[in-house]
Amino acid sequence: MAQPALSELSSILDFIRWGASQFRAAELSFSHGMASALDEAAYLVLHSLHLPVDTPELYFASKLTQSEKQKVVTILERRIIERKPAAYLTNEAWFAGLPFYVDERVLVPRSPIAELIEKQFYPWTDEAQVAHVLDLCTGSGCIGIACAYAFPNAEVDLSDISAHAIAVAKLNIERHGVQAQVQTIESDLFTHLSGKRYDLIISNPPYVDAAEIAEMSSEFQHEPLLGLAAGADGLDIVHRILATAGEHLSDHGILIAEVGNSQFALAEAYPEVPFQWLEFERGGDGVFLLTAAQLNEHQSAFKAAAAKLL
Repeated sequence: MAQPALSELSSILDFIRWGASQFRAAELSFSHGMASALDEAAYLVLHSLHLPVDTPELYFASKLTQSEKQKVVTILERRIIERKPAAYLTNEAWFAGLPFYVDERVLVPRSPIAELIEKQFYPWTDEAQVAHVLDLCTGSGCIGIACAYAFPNAEVDLSDISAHAIAVAKLNIERHGVQAQVQTIESDLFTHLSGKRYDLIISNPPYVDAAEIAEMSSEFQHEPLLGLAAGADGLDIVHRILATAGEHLSDHGILIAEVGNSQFALAEAYPEVPFQWLEFERGGDGVFLLTAAQLNEHQSAFKAAAAKLL
């Protein structure tokens, strides 16, 4: 990538436009929370200048100093050369309107579940009945910590099999000052959660099938494979969650889980199960809801499918 003649670019808007053009020319992938080359260029330029993401457009005509220009060009070039998602370059991602520390130990937060959290999972939950929440396969901890904001009187557990992910989640617990409300548990799904029951279990587990893994863009290859790959059909982890989740829900509890494009394989695997596929105003799909009663009713089918994985 050729550097611009910095004298030809002067304003914030100039660098955003130039960055977006370079990103499109390089055919970058924008699947990590950014909708377009323009959005990602704007985010990186503003971050480099220590400006908030909601900086008013009237500032975009502001002229940059020579040192500021160099900082901006450097991060835009890194995005193209290294093919890392922007969040790994800035060590920051936004989820449910909240900032989270991220690095290559965890996936970049981008789940549509954020929209459900902002609505306190209405109409499927009653805030007064949500005392215990589990974020299963937590990664950075963003889902569980956002739930702590949504349900300030609830205790929240963040669970993950990865010690690296747990370390990042702890950083975010400290960042948001929710140590009294949120704790981490290193566990292979429910293995170390014996005896615990929750009113709300939310999970964004690995669900990418083998064919998709093989075709992933360079950006995805910077993310931990442990957080993405889930067997030939993308259901290896979901089968195990379904087999045991009912045993960890209160009588009025619900399970909400994201399975992305594997939703069709899941529906085919359990044609008798009444998965409720949730809709989102801001886009997104592949998220289902099951009640404790539904999980228990179909537990034999779930356990039989999970047993085949052993």
